[in-house]
Amino acid sequence: MPDPESRPGARPGPLLVLVLVALVLVASPTLAEPMKVASDSMAPTYSAGDEVLVVKVGVRSHRPRRGDVVVLRAPGSGELVVKRVVALGGESVGIRDGVLVVRDRPIAESFVDHSRVDGTHFGPVHVPRHTVWVLGDARAGSRDSRQFGPVPQGAIIGRVLIRLW
Repeated sequence: MPDPESRPGARPGPLLVLVLVALVLVASPTLAEPMKVASDSMAPTYSAGDEVLVVKVGVRSHRPRRGDVVVLRAPGSGELVVKRVVALGGESVGIRDGVLVVRDRPIAESFVDHSRVDGTHFGPVHVPRHTVWVLGDARAGSRDSRQFGPVPQGAIIGRVLIRLW
């Protein structure tokens, strides 16, 4: 009987993933590197102290998508922060009673604790071309685009791939 892991399309085992991550890290920190999450602004997705793998390759050639979790240099401070892209250049974005609204449509976000942002209102604002609007998943305590505005796509350092530990 054939091993189920040898089937085409089978998912790689955890050991293979670990070996690949190690190879990428050793091969070149310009491709990917680990980063420690500095705050709880992305909780419950990522918490302060979590180590994540940030993939840098392709960031300049791949336009960000709504929902991407990215590492960027915060405008003004230059601090490296982890945030979620919630709107793209050319879109309008706001928060109505705790619900994210993009292009006048509510966006379902299972990773946000809505009981902590109930009654929150913001915007709407227009996101300029070649920029993105980012928010932390822990909206009540996040310093994000509501404070520092739209983020130039060039300020994005990389995309969070996985939590390492």
